[in-house]
Amino acid sequence: MNYILIGFIFYLAMILVIGFLTFKSNKNHSDFFVAGRKLNPWVVAFSERASGESAWLLLGLPGAAYALGFLEIWTALGCVLGIIFYWFVIAKDLRDESEKVEAITLPTFFAARHKRGQSAIRILATGIIIFFFIFYLSAQINGAGKILNATFGINNVHGMLLGALVIIFYTMMGGFFAVAWTDLVQGIIMVGTLVILPIAGFIELAERGVSLSGEMQGMQSADGLSLFSLTGGKTGWAAAALVISGLSWAFGYMGQPHLLTRFMSIRSSDKIRVSRRIAITWAIPAFTGAMLIGVVGVAMHGQGYFEDIEQIMPHLATTLLPAWLAGILISGAIAAMMSTADSQLLLISSSVIEDLYHQTFGKEVTDRFMLRASRIITVLIGVVGLGIAIWSDKLIFAMVSYAWAGLGSSFGPLLLLMLKWRKVTWQGALGGMITGFVTTVVWSEIAVLDDALSVRFVSFVLAFLAVWIVSLATQDKKDLQKR
Repeated sequence: MNYILIGFIFYLAMILVIGFLTFKSNKNHSDFFVAGRKLNPWVVAFSERASGESAWLLLGLPGAAYALGFLEIWTALGCVLGIIFYWFVIAKDLRDESEKVEAITLPTFFAARHKRGQSAIRILATGIIIFFFIFYLSAQINGAGKILNATFGINNVHGMLLGALVIIFYTMMGGFFAVAWTDLVQGIIMVGTLVILPIAGFIELAERGVSLSGEMQGMQSADGLSLFSLTGGKTGWAAAALVISGLSWAFGYMGQPHLLTRFMSIRSSDKIRVSRRIAITWAIPAFTGAMLIGVVGVAMHGQGYFEDIEQIMPHLATTLLPAWLAGILISGAIAAMMSTADSQLLLISSSVIEDLYHQTFGKEVTDRFMLRASRIITVLIGVVGLGIAIWSDKLIFAMVSYAWAGLGSSFGPLLLLMLKWRKVTWQGALGGMITGFVTTVVWSEIAVLDDALSVRFVSFVLAFLAVWIVSLATQDKKDLQKR
């Protein structure tokens, strides 16, 4: 009996049932996009964490740690610091301010805080979301193909098709209610995977009499970096650049629309404190475990063992654990992919329907029409993401890094300054978003620049300066954002 397959089928059936059960909860487009702002703090916390850490956390980060060793500790640390920062600094203010202006999407929130330039802000923000989210979404679908291939031997393309169909279906049916409640289940499975699997790996290494230091001491990555060193064996500026590159993942959290929407959806801003504790408690063992999976893998098998380094997690699960437990944990990887992909689908749909069709073009239509249109957009975007996943040959880690940098720099500095400084002009908002977008696209394409200093760091800093400088240069009391 194939217990792995049984566990996987049970998991898929469970989330499809949630989609059906939440279908009738959507009475209008506000319910579909932010669950009517009435989610409890536990659901919000697990939903934010599960949708924030995609197949990248279960496949990409372990693969990077396998390739680069302890250098990836800076990536894990950067992510945890970013999570702590935006839960403390952004969450409560965004929940309160978005309700004041009746915004259920990030572009509408940006636009509503200004008297002029609203249409331009919404159009630009929506375009940026669609552009980067399609790459982000395709990375999740790509992850489904890798998991199903490594576990069941299913052809990559067929695995992508299956994953895309399930995600599109329950997102289309249940909207934010389905996404949030499935995220609660997925978040529990994910953190369980990231805690149990490294422990199993260390037990196996101990039984073999293998030590991490002994196995990794002299190993080097394909780029000649030491796997046992926190700086890859580099010194001076080269070492600093590597550390900054890892820590710069922290900047991206402030600009991820699918995560920020979670803050808007919580029942009350007073509940943020509870959600924050849960989210941070989840993040620390999860990121530590993801990095350790890669480290255990290289200590156990050495470099060059895997044709695709991002299949290390399902490989270790199926070889180290009982079949029934491996089935549950591999479902955790599928959970990671789905929990992010469904949020991205929902966010793109909300941006197109709410920000463009309803707000920018001023189309007054019924809630039933907007709900139906949102579901159609969900299907169309899902199909586009599937197409890119099938034809792209990039690693999940690289695709997520690109989207993370673009969204983080385009929206993060603007949101931070808008909530804390309150002197941002509509020209400053446009300047910051354009700078973040252009810098990410250009810097990422010039390898020598990205190797010298991470695009995630550079694009965020330049976008922050752009919002600040342009706003100072265009200050006009009549045009200051609304209080």
